[in-house]
Amino acid sequence: MSTVEHGRTAASPDFSGDLFVTGADWETVEDAVGDNVITVNMGPQHPSTHGVLRLILQLEGETVLSVQPIIGYLHTGIEKNAEFRTWVQGVTFFTRMDYLAPLFNELAYCLAVERLLGIEAPERAQTVRVILTEFNRIASHLVWLATGGMELGAISMMIYGFRERERILDLFESQTGLRMNHAYIRPGGLAADVTDDFIERCESLLQVLPDKMGEYEDLLLKNPIWLERTKGVGILTTEDARNFGVTGPLARAAGLAFDLRKAQPYCGIDQFDFDVPTESAGDSYARFLVRLEEMRQSLRIIRQALDVLPDGPTMVADPHIRWPAQLALGPDGLGNSPEYIRHIMGESMEALINHFKLVTQGFTVPVGQVYEAVESPRGELGYAVVSDGTNRPYRVHVRDPSFVNLQATDHMAGGHTVSDVIAVVASLDPVMGGVDR
Repeated sequence: MSTVEHGRTAASPDFSGDLFVTGADWETVEDAVGDNVITVNMGPQHPSTHGVLRLILQLEGETVLSVQPIIGYLHTGIEKNAEFRTWVQGVTFFTRMDYLAPLFNELAYCLAVERLLGIEAPERAQTVRVILTEFNRIASHLVWLATGGMELGAISMMIYGFRERERILDLFESQTGLRMNHAYIRPGGLAADVTDDFIERCESLLQVLPDKMGEYEDLLLKNPIWLERTKGVGILTTEDARNFGVTGPLARAAGLAFDLRKAQPYCGIDQFDFDVPTESAGDSYARFLVRLEEMRQSLRIIRQALDVLPDGPTMVADPHIRWPAQLALGPDGLGNSPEYIRHIMGESMEALINHFKLVTQGFTVPVGQVYEAVESPRGELGYAVVSDGTNRPYRVHVRDPSFVNLQATDHMAGGHTVSDVIAVVASLDPVMGGVDR
C-alpha cells in the first residue's frame, strides 16, 4: 500500500514550532499548499479517529510524510477532580476514564488505595475481579474489532462485534446495575456480592463466545480487503516498541511478550494457566491476530476462575473502611437494601452514625505514595497515588496506555497512503478519555 519506504523520511517537515500546539489554529496556517506538499487537518470530529482526536497530516500526493496527533479536545479533569473527593468517591470518576475498560480503571485505582491502606481484598472478591475484568477485556477487543472492521469495509464484523459485546454488558448490568461506568470495584473489595445466577450467566457466555470467535476468523482471515488493508500497514518493530514505550497488543504484535498479568500478577491471576500471544510482523494484521487470541486466553482464565470461585465475603471486615450499607440490586441499579435502611433508621443509632460518617467523610489513608498497574486491553494501565494522610487523595496520576501508544502514530503511518492512516489509528485502539484525563 505504501509508495514510500516505511517510516519518516529525511524530507519530513519540521513540526518543532508552536504552530500546531493548540486548537483553533487552522486559520493561522498561512500556506497549506506548496512545493507539492499539502497540510490536511483530520479531525477532531472524524468518524475514524476514535473520538475527538485531531491529526495534522503532511501529504505529498497520497503519501503521508508525517502525522502529528493533537490532543486535549476531551479533557475531563478527572485526575484533578479526584483530589476533591473521598477515596471511595474517586472510583466513580476513574471508571469513566476509559469507557471500554471501566473495570480495569476501577481495579488499578483500588489496588493502589488498598496498598496504601495495607489491606487486601478477600479471596472471593479478587476472583470476581479477575472474571469481570477478563470479560471486560473481551468486550473492549470486540469493540475494537467491530469499529476497525467498519472503518476498513468489513461492515458485517461491526454488527457481530457489537452483538456479542451486548451480551457481556448484560452480565455487567446484572451484577453492577450498570452496563458501563460501574463503580463496582471498591477499595477493600466489591460494592456487593455477585448474584446467585452469576456462574450460570458466565457459563452461558463461555459456551457462546468461542464459536463466535471462530466466525470472526472465517469472516476476516481470508477476506482479501481485510488482508490488503492490514498486512504490512503500520509496522512497529520490536525495537520501535521498546523505544516508544508502547505496551499491550501493540507491543506483543511486535514480538514483545510482556504482559503484567505474568510480570506483575494481581488479584491472584498468576494461579491460572494462560498464554501470552505474540506475533513478529508488527503490522495491523498482527495486532488483529494478537487481540483475537487474547480473547480466547481470557475465556481460558475465566473458565479456571469460575471453577475455583471461593465462598466468603467480598469486602474487608474493618468497619472503618468497608462501606457500611449492604447494597442490593434494584430497578435503578445498586442501592441500600431495605433491610439495612430499617436497621440504621429504626434499630441502631450507632450504626446510623457510622453510616453517616463514612458516607459523608470517608476514611483516611496513611501518608505515602504507590504505583499500581494492571494489564488493560490497551496495555499497561498504571495509577500513581499520593496520600497526605487525609480522607481524599493528594494526587492521582494515571499512566494510560492510549496516551503512550498514540505517540507512535507518526512512525507507524509515515510513508503509507492517506487511507492507511485509518488502519493505523484503528490498530492503535485509542480511547481519548484516557488520553485527555
